[in-house]
Amino acid sequence: MLFEQLGLIEPILKAIKAEGYTTPTPIQLKAIPIVLEGKDLLGCAQTGTGKTAAFAIPILQTLYKTKPTVQGYKHIRTLILTPTRELAVQIDESFAAYGKYTGLKHDVIFGGVPQHRQTIALRNGTDVLIATPGRLLDLMNQGYIYLNHLEVFVLDEADRMLDMGFINDIKKVIRELPQQRQTLFFSATMPPNISKLANSLLYNPEKVAITPVSSTAERIEQSVYFVKKKDKQQLLDFILKDKTIERTIVFTQTKHGADRIAKNLRKRNIDADALHGDKSQASRQHTLTNFKNGRLRVLVATDIAARGIDVDALEHVINYDLPNVSETYVHRIGRTGRAGAAGFALSFCDTEERPFLHSINKLIKQTIPAVSHPFEEAALIEANRADPEMPKAEPRRPKPKNRRGKMDKRDRIDF
Repeated sequence: MLFEQLGLIEPILKAIKAEGYTTPTPIQLKAIPIVLEGKDLLGCAQTGTGKTAAFAIPILQTLYKTKPTVQGYKHIRTLILTPTRELAVQIDESFAAYGKYTGLKHDVIFGGVPQHRQTIALRNGTDVLIATPGRLLDLMNQGYIYLNHLEVFVLDEADRMLDMGFINDIKKVIRELPQQRQTLFFSATMPPNISKLANSLLYNPEKVAITPVSSTAERIEQSVYFVKKKDKQQLLDFILKDKTIERTIVFTQTKHGADRIAKNLRKRNIDADALHGDKSQASRQHTLTNFKNGRLRVLVATDIAARGIDVDALEHVINYDLPNVSETYVHRIGRTGRAGAAGFALSFCDTEERPFLHSINKLIKQTIPAVSHPFEEAALIEANRADPEMPKAEPRRPKPKNRRGKMDKRDRIDF
Protein backbone atom coordinates (compact mmCIF):
# COMPACT_ATOMS: atom_id res chain seq x y z
CA MET A 1 0.00 0.00 0.00
CA LEU A 2 1.14 3.55 -0.77
CA PHE A 3 0.70 6.70 1.31
CA GLU A 4 -1.76 7.93 -1.32
CA GLN A 5 -4.12 5.12 -0.30
CA LEU A 6 -4.31 6.21 3.35
CA GLY A 7 -6.63 9.16 2.73
CA LEU A 8 -4.01 11.80 3.39
CA ILE A 9 -4.47 15.39 2.25
CA GLU A 10 -2.40 16.93 -0.52
CA PRO A 11 -0.17 19.21 1.64
CA ILE A 12 1.00 16.20 3.67
CA LEU A 13 1.38 13.90 0.65
CA LYS A 14 3.50 16.59 -0.98
CA ALA A 15 5.74 16.77 2.10
CA ILE A 16 6.05 12.97 2.33
CA LYS A 17 7.04 12.84 -1.33
CA ALA A 18 9.62 15.57 -0.76
CA GLU A 19 11.15 13.39 1.95
CA GLY A 20 11.47 10.56 -0.57
CA TYR A 21 8.90 8.19 0.98
CA THR A 22 6.21 6.35 -0.94
CA THR A 23 5.39 3.25 1.14
CA PRO A 24 4.38 3.36 4.82
CA THR A 25 6.06 1.09 7.35
CA PRO A 26 3.87 -1.50 9.12
CA ILE A 27 3.21 0.69 12.14
CA GLN A 28 2.38 3.66 9.91
CA LEU A 29 0.02 1.53 7.86
CA LYS A 30 -1.85 0.38 10.96
CA ALA A 31 -1.68 3.49 13.15
CA ILE A 32 -2.43 6.33 10.73
CA PRO A 33 -6.06 5.30 9.97
CA ILE A 34 -6.76 4.76 13.69
CA VAL A 35 -5.44 8.19 14.67
CA LEU A 36 -7.31 9.85 11.80
CA GLU A 37 -10.54 8.35 13.18
CA GLY A 38 -9.91 10.12 16.48
CA LYS A 39 -9.49 6.93 18.51
CA ASP A 40 -7.07 6.36 21.38
CA LEU A 41 -4.10 4.23 20.43
CA LEU A 42 -1.84 1.84 22.34
CA GLY A 43 1.23 1.23 20.20
CA CYS A 44 3.91 -1.32 20.97
CA ALA A 45 6.83 -1.06 18.56
CA GLN A 46 10.59 -1.32 18.68
CA THR A 47 12.75 1.65 17.78
CA GLY A 48 13.47 2.26 14.12
CA THR A 49 10.01 1.23 12.92
CA GLY A 50 8.85 4.67 11.76
CA LYS A 51 6.84 5.30 14.91
CA THR A 52 7.22 9.09 14.94
CA ALA A 53 5.70 9.51 11.48
CA ALA A 54 2.93 7.11 12.52
CA PHE A 55 1.57 9.76 14.89
CA ALA A 56 2.99 12.99 13.40
CA ILE A 57 1.31 12.57 10.00
CA PRO A 58 -2.27 11.95 11.22
CA ILE A 59 -1.99 14.58 13.96
CA LEU A 60 -0.95 17.19 11.40
CA GLN A 61 -3.86 16.22 9.15
CA THR A 62 -6.38 16.35 12.00
CA LEU A 63 -5.20 19.78 13.14
CA TYR A 64 -5.18 21.06 9.57
CA LYS A 65 -8.73 19.90 8.82
CA THR A 66 -10.38 20.92 12.10
CA LYS A 67 -10.70 24.39 13.57
CA PRO A 68 -9.29 25.01 17.05
CA THR A 69 -11.84 24.99 19.86
CA VAL A 70 -10.95 28.60 20.72
CA GLN A 71 -10.33 31.15 17.97
CA GLY A 72 -7.70 33.87 18.04
CA TYR A 73 -4.65 33.12 20.17
CA LYS A 74 -2.93 29.85 19.29
CA HIS A 75 -3.57 27.56 22.22
CA ILE A 76 -1.61 24.31 22.45
CA ARG A 77 -3.69 21.71 20.61
CA THR A 78 -1.26 18.79 20.77
CA LEU A 79 1.28 17.88 23.44
CA ILE A 80 3.94 15.25 22.82
CA LEU A 81 5.81 14.16 25.94
CA THR A 82 9.11 12.37 25.38
CA PRO A 83 11.94 11.39 27.74
CA THR A 84 15.09 12.92 26.23
CA ARG A 85 16.25 16.11 24.58
CA GLU A 86 17.60 14.25 21.57
CA LEU A 87 14.31 12.48 20.94
CA ALA A 88 12.36 15.73 21.39
CA VAL A 89 14.51 17.40 18.74
CA GLN A 90 14.04 14.48 16.33
CA ILE A 91 10.26 14.56 16.78
CA ASP A 92 10.26 18.33 16.17
CA GLU A 93 12.24 17.73 12.95
CA SER A 94 9.61 15.21 11.84
CA PHE A 95 6.79 17.71 12.37
CA ALA A 96 8.79 20.28 10.42
CA ALA A 97 9.28 17.84 7.53
CA TYR A 98 5.73 16.48 7.28
CA GLY A 99 3.96 19.72 8.17
CA LYS A 100 5.94 22.15 6.00
CA TYR A 101 2.94 22.85 3.71
CA THR A 102 0.23 22.95 6.39
CA GLY A 103 1.00 26.29 8.03
CA LEU A 104 0.77 24.67 11.46
CA LYS A 105 3.16 25.86 14.15
CA HIS A 106 5.23 23.52 16.28
CA ASP A 107 7.78 24.15 19.02
CA VAL A 108 10.08 22.04 21.17
CA ILE A 109 11.14 22.67 24.78
CA PHE A 110 13.69 20.82 26.89
CA GLY A 111 16.02 21.45 29.80
CA GLY A 112 19.75 22.03 29.83
CA VAL A 113 19.50 25.30 27.87
CA PRO A 114 18.24 28.82 28.79
CA GLN A 115 14.46 29.05 28.62
CA HIS A 116 14.23 32.55 27.09
CA ARG A 117 13.81 31.51 23.44
CA GLN A 118 11.36 28.82 24.44
CA THR A 119 9.18 31.20 26.43
CA ILE A 120 9.11 33.69 23.52
CA ALA A 121 7.86 30.93 21.21
CA LEU A 122 5.19 29.95 23.75
CA ARG A 123 4.01 33.55 24.10
CA ASN A 124 3.40 33.63 20.34
CA GLY A 125 1.28 30.49 20.59
CA THR A 126 1.78 27.08 19.01
CA ASP A 127 -0.32 24.24 17.64
CA VAL A 128 2.03 21.39 18.58
CA LEU A 129 4.34 21.33 21.58
CA ILE A 130 7.04 18.67 21.96
CA ALA A 131 8.48 18.58 25.47
CA THR A 132 10.54 16.73 28.03
CA PRO A 133 8.84 16.36 31.44
CA GLY A 134 11.13 18.54 33.57
CA ARG A 135 11.10 21.67 31.41
CA LEU A 136 7.38 21.25 30.67
CA LEU A 137 6.45 21.26 34.36
CA ASP A 138 8.84 24.11 35.07
CA LEU A 139 7.23 26.34 32.43
CA MET A 140 3.75 25.26 33.48
CA ASN A 141 4.52 26.32 37.04
CA GLN A 142 5.77 29.69 35.74
CA GLY A 143 2.51 30.23 33.90
CA TYR A 144 3.85 29.96 30.35
CA ILE A 145 1.93 26.80 29.45
CA TYR A 146 -1.75 25.95 29.83
CA LEU A 147 -3.29 22.74 28.52
CA ASN A 148 -6.97 23.62 28.89
CA HIS A 149 -7.68 23.38 25.16
CA LEU A 150 -5.52 20.36 24.39
CA GLU A 151 -7.01 18.02 21.78
CA VAL A 152 -4.31 15.34 21.44
CA PHE A 153 -1.86 13.99 24.02
CA VAL A 154 1.03 11.73 22.99
CA LEU A 155 3.12 9.85 25.55
CA ASP A 156 6.15 8.54 23.68
CA GLU A 157 8.73 6.00 24.92
CA ALA A 158 6.65 5.32 28.03
CA ASP A 159 8.88 2.51 29.28
CA ARG A 160 11.94 4.74 29.12
CA MET A 161 10.01 7.46 30.95
CA LEU A 162 9.53 5.10 33.86
CA ASP A 163 13.14 3.86 33.70
CA MET A 164 14.30 7.46 34.03
CA GLY A 165 12.10 8.11 37.06
CA PHE A 166 9.59 10.41 35.37
CA ILE A 167 6.46 8.68 36.66
CA ASN A 168 5.62 11.42 39.19
CA ASP A 169 6.19 14.14 36.58
CA ILE A 170 3.92 12.30 34.15
CA LYS A 171 1.17 12.10 36.77
CA LYS A 172 1.44 15.85 37.41
CA VAL A 173 1.06 16.57 33.69
CA ILE A 174 -1.89 14.17 33.36
CA ARG A 175 -3.74 16.02 36.12
CA GLU A 176 -3.66 19.18 33.97
CA LEU A 177 -5.08 17.52 30.83
CA PRO A 178 -8.71 17.99 29.82
CA GLN A 179 -10.91 14.91 30.10
CA GLN A 180 -12.04 15.17 26.48
CA ARG A 181 -8.96 14.42 24.40
CA GLN A 182 -7.38 11.85 22.14
CA THR A 183 -4.47 9.97 23.71
CA LEU A 184 -1.73 8.09 21.88
CA PHE A 185 0.51 5.87 24.02
CA PHE A 186 3.72 4.34 22.67
CA SER A 187 6.14 1.96 24.35
CA ALA A 188 8.69 -0.53 23.07
CA THR A 189 7.95 -2.90 25.94
CA MET A 190 4.81 -3.57 27.96
CA PRO A 191 5.72 -4.71 31.48
CA PRO A 192 2.93 -4.59 34.11
CA ASN A 193 3.66 -1.06 35.32
CA ILE A 194 3.48 0.26 31.75
CA SER A 195 0.19 -1.55 31.11
CA LYS A 196 -1.23 -0.05 34.31
CA LEU A 197 -0.24 3.45 33.23
CA ALA A 198 -1.75 2.88 29.76
CA ASN A 199 -5.03 1.68 31.25
CA SER A 200 -5.26 4.83 33.36
CA LEU A 201 -4.74 7.09 30.35
CA LEU A 202 -6.55 5.45 27.45
CA TYR A 203 -10.24 5.11 26.69
CA ASN A 204 -11.25 2.06 24.68
CA PRO A 205 -7.99 2.14 22.69
CA GLU A 206 -7.08 0.39 19.47
CA LYS A 207 -3.94 -1.70 19.92
CA VAL A 208 -1.11 -1.92 17.42
CA ALA A 209 1.84 -4.27 18.07
CA ILE A 210 4.30 -4.52 15.23
CA THR A 211 6.77 -6.94 16.79
CA PRO A 212 6.59 -9.09 19.92
CA VAL A 213 7.73 -7.22 23.00
CA SER A 214 10.63 -9.60 23.59
CA SER A 215 11.79 -9.83 20.01
CA THR A 216 14.98 -8.44 18.57
CA ALA A 217 15.46 -7.49 14.96
CA GLU A 218 15.73 -10.64 12.87
CA ARG A 219 18.69 -9.38 10.87
CA ILE A 220 20.82 -8.59 13.93
CA GLU A 221 23.60 -11.11 14.50
CA GLN A 222 24.18 -11.39 18.25
CA SER A 223 27.19 -12.76 20.11
CA VAL A 224 28.62 -12.70 23.63
CA TYR A 225 32.23 -12.61 24.82
CA PHE A 226 32.94 -14.06 28.26
CA VAL A 227 35.62 -11.86 29.75
CA LYS A 228 36.95 -10.71 33.09
CA LYS A 229 35.91 -7.20 34.03
CA LYS A 230 39.51 -6.01 34.08
CA ASP A 231 40.05 -7.27 30.51
CA LYS A 232 37.05 -5.54 28.94
CA GLN A 233 38.98 -2.50 27.72
CA GLN A 234 41.61 -4.74 26.11
CA LEU A 235 38.89 -6.75 24.40
CA LEU A 236 37.26 -3.58 23.10
CA ASP A 237 40.60 -2.40 21.71
CA PHE A 238 41.07 -5.80 20.07
CA ILE A 239 37.65 -5.70 18.41
CA LEU A 240 38.07 -2.15 17.16
CA LYS A 241 41.30 -3.10 15.40
CA ASP A 242 38.89 -4.42 12.76
CA LYS A 243 38.70 -1.45 10.37
CA THR A 244 35.47 -2.75 8.86
CA ILE A 245 33.74 -1.56 12.05
CA GLU A 246 33.37 2.01 10.84
CA ARG A 247 30.87 3.32 13.41
CA THR A 248 29.62 1.78 16.61
CA ILE A 249 27.81 2.69 19.80
CA VAL A 250 29.41 1.26 22.95
CA PHE A 251 26.97 1.02 25.86
CA THR A 252 28.10 1.35 29.45
CA GLN A 253 26.16 1.48 32.70
CA THR A 254 27.72 4.61 34.19
CA LYS A 255 28.63 8.13 33.13
CA HIS A 256 32.09 7.75 34.64
CA GLY A 257 32.59 4.52 32.72
CA ALA A 258 31.60 6.20 29.46
CA ASP A 259 34.14 8.99 30.00
CA ARG A 260 36.89 6.53 30.93
CA ILE A 261 36.32 4.24 27.95
CA ALA A 262 36.20 7.14 25.48
CA LYS A 263 39.41 8.58 26.95
CA ASN A 264 41.20 5.23 26.65
CA LEU A 265 40.09 4.83 23.03
CA ARG A 266 41.37 8.29 22.14
CA LYS A 267 44.75 7.32 23.58
CA ARG A 268 44.80 4.60 20.92
CA ASN A 269 44.02 7.13 18.19
CA ILE A 270 40.42 5.97 17.85
CA ASP A 271 37.98 8.85 17.35
CA ALA A 272 35.65 8.42 20.31
CA ASP A 273 33.52 10.56 22.59
CA ALA A 274 31.13 10.00 25.49
CA LEU A 275 27.42 10.84 25.62
CA HIS A 276 25.64 11.02 28.97
CA GLY A 277 23.40 13.18 31.10
CA ASP A 278 26.18 15.21 32.73
CA LYS A 279 27.19 16.68 29.38
CA SER A 280 25.77 20.07 28.42
CA GLN A 281 23.09 20.17 25.76
CA ALA A 282 25.46 21.92 23.33
CA SER A 283 28.13 19.28 23.94
CA ARG A 284 25.67 16.42 23.43
CA GLN A 285 24.36 17.88 20.18
CA HIS A 286 27.91 18.45 18.93
CA THR A 287 28.88 14.86 19.74
CA LEU A 288 25.76 13.45 18.08
CA THR A 289 26.30 15.54 14.96
CA ASN A 290 29.90 14.36 14.66
CA PHE A 291 28.81 10.74 15.08
CA LYS A 292 26.01 10.98 12.52
CA ASN A 293 28.30 12.72 10.03
CA GLY A 294 30.96 10.03 10.38
CA ARG A 295 33.59 12.27 12.00
CA LEU A 296 33.34 10.16 15.15
CA ARG A 297 33.92 6.41 14.92
CA VAL A 298 32.84 5.36 18.42
CA LEU A 299 30.08 6.81 20.58
CA VAL A 300 30.30 5.62 24.20
CA ALA A 301 26.90 6.17 25.75
CA THR A 302 24.73 5.48 28.76
CA ASP A 303 21.22 4.14 28.13
CA ILE A 304 19.44 7.36 29.07
CA ALA A 305 21.53 9.44 26.67
CA ALA A 306 21.34 7.01 23.78
CA ARG A 307 17.60 6.40 23.73
CA GLY A 308 16.08 7.82 20.58
CA ILE A 309 19.33 8.09 18.62
CA ASP A 310 18.63 7.24 15.01
CA VAL A 311 21.77 6.85 12.90
CA ASP A 312 21.66 5.63 9.33
CA ALA A 313 23.84 2.65 8.37
CA LEU A 314 24.91 1.83 11.93
CA GLU A 315 26.02 -1.81 11.78
CA HIS A 316 27.56 -2.45 15.20
CA VAL A 317 26.47 -2.08 18.80
CA ILE A 318 28.75 -3.19 21.63
CA ASN A 319 27.45 -3.83 25.15
CA TYR A 320 30.56 -3.09 27.22
CA ASP A 321 28.38 -3.62 30.30
CA LEU A 322 25.32 -5.86 30.15
CA PRO A 323 22.15 -4.11 31.32
CA ASN A 324 20.48 -5.38 34.48
CA VAL A 325 17.06 -4.89 32.86
CA SER A 326 16.51 -7.34 30.02
CA GLU A 327 14.29 -5.04 27.96
CA THR A 328 17.11 -2.50 27.87
CA TYR A 329 19.16 -5.00 25.87
CA VAL A 330 16.44 -5.03 23.21
CA HIS A 331 16.49 -1.23 23.06
CA ARG A 332 20.26 -1.11 22.78
CA ILE A 333 20.68 -3.54 19.93
CA GLY A 334 17.72 -1.90 18.20
CA ARG A 335 20.10 0.96 17.32
CA THR A 336 21.38 -1.31 14.52
CA GLY A 337 19.71 -3.55 11.94
CA ARG A 338 17.24 -0.84 10.96
CA ALA A 339 15.16 -0.59 7.80
CA GLY A 340 16.14 -4.08 6.67
CA ALA A 341 19.88 -3.49 7.02
CA ALA A 342 22.25 -6.01 8.60
CA GLY A 343 23.39 -5.43 12.16
CA PHE A 344 25.78 -6.91 14.72
CA ALA A 345 25.37 -6.80 18.50
CA LEU A 346 28.43 -7.79 20.56
CA SER A 347 28.16 -8.16 24.34
CA PHE A 348 30.82 -8.46 27.04
CA CYS A 349 29.87 -10.61 30.02
CA ASP A 350 31.88 -10.95 33.23
CA THR A 351 31.05 -13.34 36.07
CA GLU A 352 28.88 -10.84 37.94
CA GLU A 353 26.81 -10.25 34.80
CA ARG A 354 25.91 -13.90 34.22
CA PRO A 355 22.42 -13.51 35.79
CA PHE A 356 21.75 -10.58 33.44
CA LEU A 357 22.68 -12.75 30.44
CA HIS A 358 20.32 -15.52 31.60
CA SER A 359 17.48 -13.01 31.85
CA ILE A 360 18.22 -11.62 28.39
CA ASN A 361 18.29 -15.10 26.84
CA LYS A 362 14.97 -15.86 28.49
CA LEU A 363 13.39 -12.64 27.25
CA ILE A 364 14.50 -12.99 23.62
CA LYS A 365 13.80 -16.75 23.68
CA GLN A 366 17.21 -17.75 22.39
CA THR A 367 20.72 -18.37 23.66
CA ILE A 368 23.14 -15.74 22.43
CA PRO A 369 26.13 -17.65 20.99
CA ALA A 370 29.47 -17.21 22.73
CA VAL A 371 32.57 -16.27 20.74
CA SER A 372 36.17 -17.00 21.72
CA HIS A 373 38.80 -14.28 21.99
CA PRO A 374 42.40 -13.80 23.20
CA PHE A 375 41.44 -12.96 26.79
CA GLU A 376 38.86 -15.66 27.42
CA GLU A 377 40.69 -18.58 29.04
CA ALA A 378 40.70 -17.32 32.62
CA ALA A 379 37.21 -15.88 32.21
CA LEU A 380 35.82 -19.16 30.90
CA ILE A 381 37.34 -21.14 33.75
CA GLU A 382 35.89 -18.69 36.25
CA ALA A 383 32.49 -18.64 34.55
CA ASN A 384 32.32 -22.42 34.27
CA ARG A 385 32.76 -22.71 38.01
CA ALA A 386 29.84 -20.34 38.48
CA ASP A 387 27.66 -21.85 35.74
CA PRO A 388 28.49 -25.29 34.27
CA GLU A 389 25.69 -24.89 31.69
CA MET A 390 27.32 -21.85 30.13
CA PRO A 391 27.30 -21.99 26.30
CA LYS A 392 30.67 -22.96 24.86
CA ALA A 393 32.51 -20.34 22.87
CA GLU A 394 32.82 -20.76 19.14
CA PRO A 395 36.42 -20.22 18.00
CA ARG A 396 37.31 -17.18 15.95
CA ARG A 397 39.15 -17.67 12.67
CA PRO A 398 42.79 -18.63 13.37
CA LYS A 399 45.35 -15.85 13.43
CA PRO A 400 48.21 -15.86 10.89
CA LYS A 401 51.31 -17.57 12.26
CA ASN A 402 54.94 -17.30 11.33
CA ARG A 403 57.17 -20.28 10.55
CA ARG A 404 57.78 -20.98 14.24
CA GLY A 405 54.07 -21.44 14.79
CA LYS A 406 53.74 -18.29 16.86
CA MET A 407 51.33 -15.44 16.33
CA ASP A 408 52.74 -12.90 13.92
CA LYS A 409 53.84 -9.67 15.59
CA ARG A 410 51.45 -7.73 13.41
CA ASP A 411 48.54 -9.49 15.10
CA ARG A 412 49.64 -8.91 18.66
CA ILE A 413 48.25 -6.18 20.83
CA ASP A 414 50.57 -4.12 23.00
CA PHE A 415 48.91 -2.88 26.16
